[in-house]
Amino acid sequence: MNESSPRLSLYQLNHLVHNILEQELSTEYWVEAELSECRESRGHCYMELIERDQQGATPIARASAKCWASRWQLLRPHFERATGLHLAPGMKVLLKVGAQFHEAFGFSWIVSDIDPTYTLGDQARRRQEIIRQLKDEGVFDLQRELQLPLFCLNIAVISSQTAAGYGDFAAQLNDSPFAFRTQLFPAVMQGEGVEQSIIAALNHINNDCDAFDCVVIIRGGGATSDMSGFDTLALAENVANFPLPIITGIGHDRDECILDMVSHRRVKTPTAAAAFLIDMAQECMNFLNEAQALIVRQTLQKLSILGAQLNTISTTLPLLAERRITAERHKISITEEKLKASDPKLLLKRGYSITYSQGKIIRDPENLKQGDHIETLFEKGTIQSEII
Repeated sequence: MNESSPRLSLYQLNHLVHNILEQELSTEYWVEAELSECRESRGHCYMELIERDQQGATPIARASAKCWASRWQLLRPHFERATGLHLAPGMKVLLKVGAQFHEAFGFSWIVSDIDPTYTLGDQARRRQEIIRQLKDEGVFDLQRELQLPLFCLNIAVISSQTAAGYGDFAAQLNDSPFAFRTQLFPAVMQGEGVEQSIIAALNHINNDCDAFDCVVIIRGGGATSDMSGFDTLALAENVANFPLPIITGIGHDRDECILDMVSHRRVKTPTAAAAFLIDMAQECMNFLNEAQALIVRQTLQKLSILGAQLNTISTTLPLLAERRITAERHKISITEEKLKASDPKLLLKRGYSITYSQGKIIRDPENLKQGDHIETLFEKGTIQSEII
């Protein structure tokens, strides 16, 4: 042991470090980092910061940071209003920090400001990267190529079971004149776990895919800052590749997330989703009613035409029949005259005779031979003869 080295207590050593840091790092710094952890306790915000290598895999730097309640209550609402996001793990941030070393608690960076425009830029870049990847995979527009059935009545719903928006959606469908059948697949719709929860619900629906006409994903309220869970690549890929049309109603007019972009149709709210389904069913019913009316009109028109034709036929048929009968009678009269003209008796009256042999008329004497008996018929009698 070197006796010349001063002997200090732990508190004295930490106090020495405290004084040196205050002298040497008295300036605040803007630092870029990624949040690996972010939690609130007793109004304070505790953060774990990391920096990764260029490949984005291995952390090359770590640090703890704190934002005391007095400052955090001002910074948090400002950041959330500007970005529409909660601070969450995985988010890139630009923090203004100052060094602090406490004798009892050690070193940490104290956050005094957060630049929301930096995070917005990073979020925008991340969204554009996800959209680019979806397009490169050829799945970005797959949902819009699907067709909703004419009567879309069997609805799989992904939502929070206790959400007022889900209750409004179901009530609106139940109050319609159509026989909608809905089945809820509960999921986390805000905060952490949104991605995995909705993917799990989609997998359950896919197992019974033939039982449904479409899927409706509705959020039913919630802060705009909770929309980040709908901007993930894995969730977008699952929705884009899903075999049933998916309707989303998870945000407000100005909040379009990636999930909205890849869905079959995006509406503003759960009630707007219900109104869309009801309107589509009503349009289909109107089409069927118009088709039915058209069929009835065309049938009546055809029956009217056929009735007129039948009346015409019933009027002209007796005349046609009488003409045909008269013509046939004339033909019969002519035939009778011809038969009368060819009557053998008329020939006999004119002085002709008819000779028979064995009951057959003899037309050629060469057909007779010696010993044949013949009978010659005259107008007034017959003669029996024998060929010699």
